[in-house]
Amino acid sequence: MARIAGVDVPRDKRVVISLTYIYGIGKPLSQQILLNAGVSEDIRVKDLTDDELGKIRQEITKYQVEGDLRREVTLNVKRLMEIGSYKGIRHRRGLPVNGQNTQNNARTRRGRTKATVVKKKKK
Repeated sequence: MARIAGVDVPRDKRVVISLTYIYGIGKPLSQQILLNAGVSEDIRVKDLTDDELGKIRQEITKYQVEGDLRREVTLNVKRLMEIGSYKGIRHRRGLPVNGQNTQNNARTRRGRTKATVVKKKKK
């Protein structure tokens, strides 16, 4: 496995897909990085030369990825919670933040409900 930005990217996949395993890099940014580094998107990670890997690593250092990006996102959420904004309150309560419906959906965000105990009718 090639190690880029502290992440082991899969060797057998195309480079453009393997780079998306790094937090903060999606497919469009991956394509842009490879274009700037002058590396073909179709080549597999195991077929990359050390020079090409170095160019890709150099290009990725221009972007905020992995630990730094995670830290920034966490701090942004904490800031919203501290100032008491609507989004911060939703974060604090563990509810959907961006206006999604909660009456029927939002199971992932709200968690499982406790099953109501049905009392048996006495005869």
